[in-house]
Amino acid sequence: MKKKILVVDDEPSISMLIEFNLKLAGYDVRCVHDGEAVFDMLKPFRPDLIILDLMLPKMDGIQVCRELRKQNNAVPIVMLTALQDVTDVIAGLDNGADDYMTKPFSPQELLSRIQAILRRVKSLPGTSENTVHEIGRLTVFSEQREVHVDNKPVELTPKEFELLLFLCRHRGKVLSRQQLLHGVWDYHFLGDTRIVDVHISHLRDKIEKSARSPEYIMTVRNVGYKLSGPSTVDSSVASL
Repeated sequence: MKKKILVVDDEPSISMLIEFNLKLAGYDVRCVHDGEAVFDMLKPFRPDLIILDLMLPKMDGIQVCRELRKQNNAVPIVMLTALQDVTDVIAGLDNGADDYMTKPFSPQELLSRIQAILRRVKSLPGTSENTVHEIGRLTVFSEQREVHVDNKPVELTPKEFELLLFLCRHRGKVLSRQQLLHGVWDYHFLGDTRIVDVHISHLRDKIEKSARSPEYIMTVRNVGYKLSGPSTVDSSVASL
């Protein structure tokens, strides 16, 4: 079956360009032009991914993203913005967007991002091993996709969880931003790597006692990040 993509943009020229290229690539595409219309399309269309412009009438992209996540709808979201300010990028990611692109953008790059996200979503269920990573106060349950700090559940976005799990699987190893982009977002990206820094910042806010003095996610200057913490043994059990 064709994957379904909902395009949300109030600029007809942008919507038509995206729709043309996505249909050419084999996707089933629907376009709407304001934020409220997204929720009218969720049940009848059931999109596998949403391309969501930041500046929209009725409800802007941030509000749409926030409401979707509030409803526990985990549909992947690629946010489009014509604004270059990092605060707009952070706002989108902070409210549950999986990725972002700034206008103008290459249709081919957008296709690559979409393919990477859909591949990763497809690979999430049915892993062959159920691993529980226990690192000090932090426990990460890979199969259940749950995180506990001091035995209390912590709510992470899907992408935050994937990033933390990737760090756990490479515990103690210094990972560059490019390695994290490839491992978690599943694409090579030679430009702006702020998406990694933003997600790391969010993770620290949620799992660290002090985000300014982290004990788990450490910054390695001029290189990237590594996961450390009190030495404990990871446990693994066969997946049922």
